[in-house]
Amino acid sequence: MRRFVSLIPITLLLLAGLSACGSKSSANQNKTLNVTLADEPATVDPNKDTDTNSASVIAQTMEGLYTYSKSNKIIPGVATKVVKPTNHGKTYTFTLKKTAKWANGQRVTAQDFVTSLRRMADPTTKAQYASVLSAFKNYNAVQHGKLAPSKLGITALSKTKLQIQLTKAVPYFNDLVASKYYPLNTAAVRKYGSKYGTNAARAMSNGPYKLVGWTGSNSTWRYVKNPHYWNAQNVKIHQIKVAVTKDSTTAANLFNAGKIQETTVSGEYVRANGNSKQLHTHLLGRMNLLYFNSKRQTTASENLRQAVSYAIDRNQLTNSVLKDGSKAALSAVPRGDQTNPQTGKDMASEVGNLLTYDVSTAKRYWQKYLKETGKTKVTLSILTDDSDDDKKVGTYLQSVLEKNLPGLTITLTQIPHAQHVSRDFAGNFDINLIGWSTNWLDASDYLDLAAKGNSVNFTNWNDQTYNQILTSAENQSGQARYNGLVKADKYLMRVKGYVPLYQPSEAKLISKQVGGLTYSLLNDAQYQYAYWK
Repeated sequence: MRRFVSLIPITLLLLAGLSACGSKSSANQNKTLNVTLADEPATVDPNKDTDTNSASVIAQTMEGLYTYSKSNKIIPGVATKVVKPTNHGKTYTFTLKKTAKWANGQRVTAQDFVTSLRRMADPTTKAQYASVLSAFKNYNAVQHGKLAPSKLGITALSKTKLQIQLTKAVPYFNDLVASKYYPLNTAAVRKYGSKYGTNAARAMSNGPYKLVGWTGSNSTWRYVKNPHYWNAQNVKIHQIKVAVTKDSTTAANLFNAGKIQETTVSGEYVRANGNSKQLHTHLLGRMNLLYFNSKRQTTASENLRQAVSYAIDRNQLTNSVLKDGSKAALSAVPRGDQTNPQTGKDMASEVGNLLTYDVSTAKRYWQKYLKETGKTKVTLSILTDDSDDDKKVGTYLQSVLEKNLPGLTITLTQIPHAQHVSRDFAGNFDINLIGWSTNWLDASDYLDLAAKGNSVNFTNWNDQTYNQILTSAENQSGQARYNGLVKADKYLMRVKGYVPLYQPSEAKLISKQVGGLTYSLLNDAQYQYAYWK
């Protein structure tokens, strides 16, 4: 399922440690790799992370049953192999590596996975994304307090045997296993309880690196090689220093000064330095979009959503404002997210552009909105992150909406990402600019954002027809499921349950001294594969 994202943020922070070029000697691998992150993580508890920054830290320090290869293919992690399900795709039985260990040297056991996923499903944990377990046997009953978490469809058959029972086959289940189903050290969870993951001292890693120096609120920390990691011999770089950098100009300057070896840069930098061999750009499995608060009378109107959507020139936004390779949204589903099982064609391309820029149509819907509200002038606030990109997008939206919708005044509320997330869940906004990042290639993750009961449907929008279309699609398989998801996408865009804006691209500067850093639609680079050239 995705996660909440900020749009390439930044706090100014200088990174200690200067890494120079060196040979392939082991001594060189002891040198610190200096990198940046968009913003501070909110938690390192895999049961509770809600943002891409937390997910980034967890991905570098934790490992599930499966993981990703350096070419971003799913491979065995803690499990001995990628297994084939039985019982018509509903039962998975895993054998764990006996060499899989926590950073304290203890073995990772099947019970550690049981502890983690039962805890996530437990409603008292208040895991915002517990729905990644929705296909597990008895999940709904556990979530609603009708059954104990011990009844969830996950069982430790022995120390090294783990079984998961589903209510239905899930086509992207392997992606969930690789990206969402992490173990938790059972003893550590018992010790720290609800405070688990609030800082590095209250967490334990089982991945290639252990987290060091994160206090829960500071903006610099380290990843230190975990000597007990089962594949430690192939982890070449022993220490990585991470610093939050909220200013893209500062990030570029630090990189050019040799003080950092990997960072994210802005569209302006891409435009000015497009020929740089150290510059790498790629589309993300992400959609940046506008949510409208359905609990507020001024923002609950479909006429308002339609007017706003038609008033935005998405190509102008991506080509003239962002200028970083981002692509205008065509529908709710990003490019590359899902393919037609019969034709192999990309769903976004097959569905076509459902988000037309048409000022005259925008004004017609705007007049309908004014008539239904009895107003001639309206002031609405757009909530965004205080990141560079969010500020640019917010300013652009303010300009075009006020220009194309006479009588509308837009105010911008631009706040740090953590505060933004809190207001999202509290429903404290008029219009909300958010990013949604997926962990698997399947359109349902974006379409579910508008579904009744979804914990991240911050709009509280509830359309019975849409819910029925989506539920029907999810209860099918193969081509029938794909066709149902297409139908849901078209309906959602017809009524504008939410308003997609663009699929972001990410621009990275990577030092020529460093190899092994690769990126994909779904994944950031994994530092366990990095090396000094």
